Amino acid sequence: MKHGKKNARRYIVAASIGALLSAGVATGAYAGTTEEPSAPAAAPAYQPEMVKALATTLGVSEKAAVARLDREADQQGRFAELRKDRVDTLGAFFAEDGSLVVNAADAKAAEDVRAAGLKARVPERGESELDRIKARLDAKALKSAPAGVSAWSVDLASDTVTVEVNGDSDAATRSFLEAARSNGDAVRVVKGQEKLETQAVVPPGSRMTFNGYLCSVGYGAKDRNGKQVLVTAGHCIEDLPALAYNGTRFAKGTHTRFALGTRSVDMGIATVDAGNSIGLDVTTYGRAGTVPVKGSKRAPSGAALCKSGQTTQWTCGKVGSYNVSVTYTDQNGGPDTVVTGLASSSVCTQGGDSGGAYISGDQAQGMTSGGPTNQRCNGQVNSPGSSYFQPLDDALAYYGLTLNTK
Repeated sequence: MKHGKKNARRYIVAASIGALLSAGVATGAYAGTTEEPSAPAAAPAYQPEMVKALATTLGVSEKAAVARLDREADQQGRFAELRKDRVDTLGAFFAEDGSLVVNAADAKAAEDVRAAGLKARVPERGESELDRIKARLDAKALKSAPAGVSAWSVDLASDTVTVEVNGDSDAATRSFLEAARSNGDAVRVVKGQEKLETQAVVPPGSRMTFNGYLCSVGYGAKDRNGKQVLVTAGHCIEDLPALAYNGTRFAKGTHTRFALGTRSVDMGIATVDAGNSIGLDVTTYGRAGTVPVKGSKRAPSGAALCKSGQTTQWTCGKVGSYNVSVTYTDQNGGPDTVVTGLASSSVCTQGGDSGGAYISGDQAQGMTSGGPTNQRCNGQVNSPGSSYFQPLDDALAYYGLTLNTK
């Protein structure tokens, strides 16, 4: 993936993060002829522009979209309480109707889940067994990258490990699929997928530049010593370059877990120079104002999700699966790279969106890693498509960081 004589990575650019929803602000007003101020108008629970986008995506009224978001938040709260009470659960996911389905370890746990007002099922295999199957496939792929396999992931909804095939039939792919199919119906093979690539190019006007190339400003955090860092996609800072904003240096890449052609995780950090900082508000490219980041609580599969990126700007969809592994091909002729630990989504991205950030409600979710090579978004918020992102909470935990929040 080296490009030209500058020996620098070819990157897809993304601007600062975009959000799906956030608390709005309302001011107090005086009513009638009284001198006493009335009670402040209730702040809208979600950004009106975001509600409109979600309603369009789901094909429902804005009132129905708000009701769904309220219901999602309530169900996530109940699920959190179950986990706090140590009910034996194996993950959860949102069904198409907006119901949170909780995988219970046994009948007793299922009773506890239903008593909390949530849907429950006792799966045939469950998250732990599926994780073990996927781990074995990861180990095989890391020995020899299967170019014909785009991605493989634990899919809680179907209770399978789903393998996405793009059609190539190299020896590594054939061997991988043979190993996958040896697990019987615990593995689901889906054909007709596209090849994937890390989404990094050299378009003009990037918010973050390095060695003549571009990427995007992501999340700010601090390490255990209080030092400020930028959290980004690892492939954006593979060579640990100095980073500039509007032509002035503001940070220096220090760590990345991405390396072309080797076992990789797409996370990395850069130390922010003294006197500089990473903003706490998310840009939505003028479509919904700016949105504060208030945390990094992971959203379940099926939850509403948006991302902001330099190329496709602000696009929305849903969380897909976690614990996703992909094979990235290099358009400059470099070796294939297997990346583990990603999450999938139905959010549309293109070249130029790498490092762009995903958010659900006011909770930061992750940074754009890659997507289908030939994908083209239609310019709308709810543009059909798909993408993969590096979960932010995993990056924070790995590097021992605390997210900067408002």
